[in-house]
Amino acid sequence: MLSKVQFKEWFDRYKYAELAATSAALLGSQFSLFFNGLTTAYLITFTEYFAFYGVITIMAYKQTAKKNIENQQQTTFSNLLRIVKNLLLEFGYPAVLDIAFVRPFCMYWLPIATGNAVTGIMAGKICADVVFYFLTIVNYEWMKRKNHI
Repeated sequence: MLSKVQFKEWFDRYKYAELAATSAALLGSQFSLFFNGLTTAYLITFTEYFAFYGVITIMAYKQTAKKNIENQQQTTFSNLLRIVKNLLLEFGYPAVLDIAFVRPFCMYWLPIATGNAVTGIMAGKICADVVFYFLTIVNYEWMKRKNHI
């Protein structure tokens, strides 16, 4: 059973990255003025990913650096490799499935299904996010149980 504490933890972990990704998706929807539907779907996906993982990476680095400052240590190359490893464990296969299939599918078909680009892109984003976050949260919880985080 999910608790409010777990939901809050997940929300706090992903909220800024999701805000950046949503903004990037809406801005990326403007590519539809220049490109066909499938190209636009992939461009939106890539802009969304750049924003999401940029924020996630910066947040992970800041968290590591803060912890190191508290322990009077420097942030090392080994710390950076651990950040990359943890991001790959948490987001690896969900990101591959998402970027290769789920998100472009949703971003292509839902604007067609709704008849409105903005509504369809937001609906596509929500549908793709449900799949992505389900898989990612499963990985995140597994990492916590294995003390990877």
